Amino acid sequence: MKRSSGGTAAALVFGLALMGSASCKREEPSPGPPASASMVAPAGRPPAKAYSNPPDREVGTLPPGVGLAVGTAAPDATLLDAGGQHVSLRDLASRGPLLIVFYRGGWCPFCNFQIHELTTAFPEFRRRGVTPVAISVDRVEEAARTRATYEIPFPVLSDQDLLAHRAFHVVRHVDDAELSRLKGMGLDLEAASGRDHHSIAVPAIFIVDRGGVVRWAHAKVDYKVRPSTPQLLQALDQVLQ
Repeated sequence: MKRSSGGTAAALVFGLALMGSASCKREEPSPGPPASASMVAPAGRPPAKAYSNPPDREVGTLPPGVGLAVGTAAPDATLLDAGGQHVSLRDLASRGPLLIVFYRGGWCPFCNFQIHELTTAFPEFRRRGVTPVAISVDRVEEAARTRATYEIPFPVLSDQDLLAHRAFHVVRHVDDAELSRLKGMGLDLEAASGRDHHSIAVPAIFIVDRGGVVRWAHAKVDYKVRPSTPQLLQALDQVLQ
């Protein structure tokens, strides 16, 4: 399965690049748009801000204690989509490979940029038979707003109770100091998720094959650094060939 470059109340996630031959020297990807670059968002939605991309050598890596190792059976979780319908990750995978993207929430400008990038690259994912799936702790209503804002053609799922987040080991607890800082910026995590667990995702991406096995995984605690679309496509081409 595969991934992308650089949210929202209940879901989102996405990125790519071609590899040279094994005998050729690999080049580091260009850093892409500066993290300060922003994209105008529709009225009432937070702006989208471009993230930087990790060097190739760091793509497909996991921080200690975060994520599921390659070769692990992907856990199932039944979540709500933007329409309030129950969706099983196992059922989705049975129809074809998934690019599961965990994002912080529709309030996160970097997540919004990622969702926009994944939406733009959707034809490339479909050409490979891959379905992106965006997941966050956002309420269904928030996920629906995110999906409508960016006209997202793939599932955006709400995981308010952290079922998938815990199963994939991508939960990050927001401490009181950070919670207060976010509120000062007008970002209310409890209002967004409808829960008081004060937890969000460590931005992470998993490629899960039709058999339900994790074939590739990437996560990074620094939410301003995420794989590009070319890097994700390259990963997909490598592991799903």
